[in-house]
Amino acid sequence: MFELFKTFFQIGFFTIGGGYAMIPLIEQKVVDEKHWVGHDELLDLIAVAQSCPGIFAVNISIFIGNKRMGNKGAFVSAIGTCLPSFLCILAIALVFQQFRENVYVEHFFRGIRPAVVALIALPVFRMAKSAKINRYNVWIPLVAAFLIWMLGVSPIFVVLAAGVSGYVYGKYLKDDFVNS
Repeated sequence: MFELFKTFFQIGFFTIGGGYAMIPLIEQKVVDEKHWVGHDELLDLIAVAQSCPGIFAVNISIFIGNKRMGNKGAFVSAIGTCLPSFLCILAIALVFQQFRENVYVEHFFRGIRPAVVALIALPVFRMAKSAKINRYNVWIPLVAAFLIWMLGVSPIFVVLAAGVSGYVYGKYLKDDFVNS
């Protein structure tokens, strides 16, 4: 139980940039080091966690904690993931007004932004590889991104449509394409 808490506390404490930026560290700790889930299962958990309401990284930690130790594991993992952020936000809130106008603090945060983008981009490429995105199906995530970003289509609708399309393809059409 403590191992779950410690692992997700470390993930929560050492990750800057939110849930998506946590994915490389979650993958390293939970998949590569602890072997609690495999790469494909993590990819599935990411898809489910993104589709569920709530905080993305906490959702993943709850799923993994529940798999390892049931409801108690889910609770401990969630607390481990949230506690570092809570403590950091509390500390920042206590001193933020004093440093808000500080030019060094402003430069520090400007410097962090590109690193956070890289932390978010890395899991995207890894997930694309795990999801077997190739030149034949790369259009699917590109169209989904276009629909959400440029046309303002709800991500919920895009996820539901992708799920239904995948189901229909797998159930009814896949054999037709393979046998053609």
